[in-house]
Amino acid sequence: MIKRLLILLLVVQAACMALLGAGLYYWWRPAWEAQLSASATVLFYLACGLLAVLLVRLLISANNFYLSWRAGSVTPPDHALNPFSAANLFWHEFNSSMLTSSYYMLRPVGMQLQPPDEQQGLPVLLIHGYACNSGYWLPMSKLLKQARISHYGIDLEPPGASIDDFVPQVQAAVERLRRETGSPQVIILAHSMGGLVARAYLRRHADAPVARVITLGTPHHGTALASFGPGSNALQMRRDSPWLGALAASEANTQRMLFSSIYSVHDNIIAPQDSSELPGARNLVFGAIGHVALGRHPDIMRCALQEITAAAPV
Repeated sequence: MIKRLLILLLVVQAACMALLGAGLYYWWRPAWEAQLSASATVLFYLACGLLAVLLVRLLISANNFYLSWRAGSVTPPDHALNPFSAANLFWHEFNSSMLTSSYYMLRPVGMQLQPPDEQQGLPVLLIHGYACNSGYWLPMSKLLKQARISHYGIDLEPPGASIDDFVPQVQAAVERLRRETGSPQVIILAHSMGGLVARAYLRRHADAPVARVITLGTPHHGTALASFGPGSNALQMRRDSPWLGALAASEANTQRMLFSSIYSVHDNIIAPQDSSELPGARNLVFGAIGHVALGRHPDIMRCALQEITAAAPV
């Protein structure tokens, strides 16, 4: 469903680009335009329309950072930004958002198996976050392939369902991955809401065959920006929501020891950013990385791979 919605969104953006270009053509005719050929004129006005669409997308990214800052996020002194690192943070997050929504999510990952004699370590189940699909994991999938690790990216449906409604899908995916690889256990790598889905899964299946759960930018205590999202799952991800409280109350400390929570103190969607710190888990903190960029940033992918390869069957 997300892929179809994304295609529709891309078509709408292309139509807006064409309409903006046509509007400029009829209402803004600079004198130097007469020197252009017909094809160059069309390309020029289409480029203007494209720039306008990109500007809107850029403003959306900037607004996310603003809303995150307004939510009262505090940056630790050892992760303070300078002008260069701040610009790099914004550019990498904007670039990641554009790639994810315009390319990655058009290419769902699905099941990626290694030959039995080449398989390394435990297989990995990839769980995407809110308003995404398994295509989010395309860069990580390439890294896992290089490491000879079998993995399976699932698509949670429908997008706005309750987090608990995704649990049977995760259960089925775990069993399928074990069956396809012959492995007694799996590792879960989850982004954002996907980490809460993993926790909900373990709440219902306390004896699940999971050796490790690695979360990237998961709002373990909710996020202020969830108030702007539609769907039951967005309500559940609001800061200190009753659902999150019940989830935390149901977990044993031994279960939390299965978790590694990787997050950035400059996350522009999880606010405040320390919401990703999970008591009892192994918390790994980074800086100068945005929320969407967590799935493709080299430092984060390297850290996640280290956590995957270090996990042993329990």
